[in-house]
Amino acid sequence: MTFQVGDKVIYPNHGLGVVDCIETKTILGTTCGFYHLRMAASDTSVLVPVDNVDSVGLRRAVSDREVTKLFTLLGDGKIDNHQNWKGRFKDNSDKMRTGSIYDVVDVLKSLTFLSKSKNLSFREKRMLDRAKFLVVSEISEVMGETSEAIDAKVDRALDRCLNAKNRAVARAKSAKTARARKATKAAKATTSSMPSRRARAS
Repeated sequence: MTFQVGDKVIYPNHGLGVVDCIETKTILGTTCGFYHLRMAASDTSVLVPVDNVDSVGLRRAVSDREVTKLFTLLGDGKIDNHQNWKGRFKDNSDKMRTGSIYDVVDVLKSLTFLSKSKNLSFREKRMLDRAKFLVVSEISEVMGETSEAIDAKVDRALDRCLNAKNRAVARAKSAKTARARKATKAAKATTSSMPSRRARAS
């Protein structure tokens, strides 16, 4: 993937930046091209080797149409819920490194859901904050709205997601209880219909 000066790009785990220029540098005897990025959140500069674009996950910002899809995903109630902390942290860390905004949305939903039922560890709390920042900052830049306005919209979408998830969990528990009662009732009926030992002996 190649970029032009002025392109808005996403640098995984760093957020949105703008390609200020494309320059050639010689480092340790090796000459190669670099994208000179100005990061929107911190106004700092980052150099990304042109040949490393794919490996670091540098990509263009999402389109207006994709923003609509992102809000649909944010509120769809589908949440990965890993019980094991170690496995959960690894999966989420891997997703944060891919550069995909859809993976970051998954992390945001799962950690937000988890935070409602337990205290997150420091590392997971920091990851949750980072995921929220990355989602809000990209959508804000694409839509041309303030971070505060987009933050509020993201929160409303997350509320819909959590409510849908909680309803699904409640339905699953209710169905499980109903199946257990049905099984118990069937077992009792089978037992009561069996002839007693004395009756069989006679």
